[in-house]
Amino acid sequence: MEQIDTVEPISNCSDLYKDTHWMQYPPHLTNVYSYFESRGSVNRDGFFDETIFFGLQMYLKKYLVGRVITQDILDNESEFLNLCFGFDYFNREGFQKIVDDHDGNLPIEIRAVPEGTRVPNHNVLMTVVNTDPDLPFVTNYVETILSNVWYPITVATLSYNCRQLIDRYAKTVGERASIIHLNDFGLRGCTCPEQGGIGGCAHLAVFSGTDNKMGIRYAQRYYGATGSIGLSANAAEHSTVTSYGRENEAVAYKTIIENTPNEAVVSIVSDSYDIYNAVENIFGDSLREYILSRDGKVVIRPDSGDPAEVSLNLMRILYAKFGGTINDAGYMLLNPKIGLIYGDGISYDSIDRILDNVVNKGGFAPSNLIFGMGASLVQRMDRDTFKFAFKCSAAKIANDWYSIYKDPVTDNNKRSKRGKLKLIRDNTGCYKTVQIDPTEYEHAYKLEDHLVPVFRDGKLLKDYSFAEIRERINTHF
Repeated sequence: MEQIDTVEPISNCSDLYKDTHWMQYPPHLTNVYSYFESRGSVNRDGFFDETIFFGLQMYLKKYLVGRVITQDILDNESEFLNLCFGFDYFNREGFQKIVDDHDGNLPIEIRAVPEGTRVPNHNVLMTVVNTDPDLPFVTNYVETILSNVWYPITVATLSYNCRQLIDRYAKTVGERASIIHLNDFGLRGCTCPEQGGIGGCAHLAVFSGTDNKMGIRYAQRYYGATGSIGLSANAAEHSTVTSYGRENEAVAYKTIIENTPNEAVVSIVSDSYDIYNAVENIFGDSLREYILSRDGKVVIRPDSGDPAEVSLNLMRILYAKFGGTINDAGYMLLNPKIGLIYGDGISYDSIDRILDNVVNKGGFAPSNLIFGMGASLVQRMDRDTFKFAFKCSAAKIANDWYSIYKDPVTDNNKRSKRGKLKLIRDNTGCYKTVQIDPTEYEHAYKLEDHLVPVFRDGKLLKDYSFAEIRERINTHF
């Protein structure tokens, strides 16, 4: 299987210092076995004790599948490394063997939990081992690119927990969270379109609401997604409102609605000047009958102020102006022709504050309001949000496997796992990482293991569909 598009060669996707490691391993070493895990979570914008494994397939298809080491790459690599190090550290023999004996395919095996699986922190998520005993350096050479999967895991986990949070509030009033309850507004806040694609795709594994085109494209490209996996609506921005001038604010709103199909949803940013005047006197008065005459919904978008306070204030005005109903649980529902979306300063914590104010203090159902999240969804995170680590835990030397580990006296939180690993479910159904006896490696995988072979010797062994991943995630709702 060829790589999907032209990208940086794998030799550019590894830390420089890894080009020296082939000289450092002990004599007669034939295999290096490493694993990837979350070592916990920092208390930042929510504290989550498990992750949603997602995104590895994107990196495999884009960077590792097929012929990734060529003679041209090798011919240029030596000079490049000499410029970086000042010495000739290039593993010419090792990489030439990859080209000659493996046709440029990486001789490694990767096992991982199925994408979309929810796994408690501190458990193995992925293992890597070289399949050519002459090339043990390859295992940790790919650590850098494989560790990048921390990003889609973190985004998917955040989206998942936001959905769980919204769902908790919704259940109290007899509702469920919607697939468009949280929308991806984050593309402009990303460092590059590729980050937007990876993060946006991870969000779409949980929700359908998005304005991130790259996220949809990545889901299509790397997971074969089809149909309406990403949903958006006709929506105004400040330029389309303010271009009319302040004196024509009402004209701007009416024109935007008129240019929207009668049955379609239209979202209008309404705080360019005074949102309370806009909602009470323009939408709630001069445009009220026109809005009620449409088949579609007009969604008001505040874009400033304290989200919890503004959301409740606006909901009260809209209920007074447009009316509504009381559901069986005793919570107010706005007229279905009007609604709210808040997309400024939205995070896991602010969603909690907004819903606490709107539902618990205001008596409104969560379905009256949806959210758009930008920086907090795709940018305000890093590899240490879930303390991801890729560590070597076993090595084969002179025909014998040995468990190896790190155990720094200054920080026992960085103690690594030992030996070959598998992920099982205990008698309560919970995931648990256990060590495989190194002497039993050849038949150990006959035992129950939730780590699935996904890549071997340049070939993708498991091609997850987006529908399959979504179904796996949705089983928790």
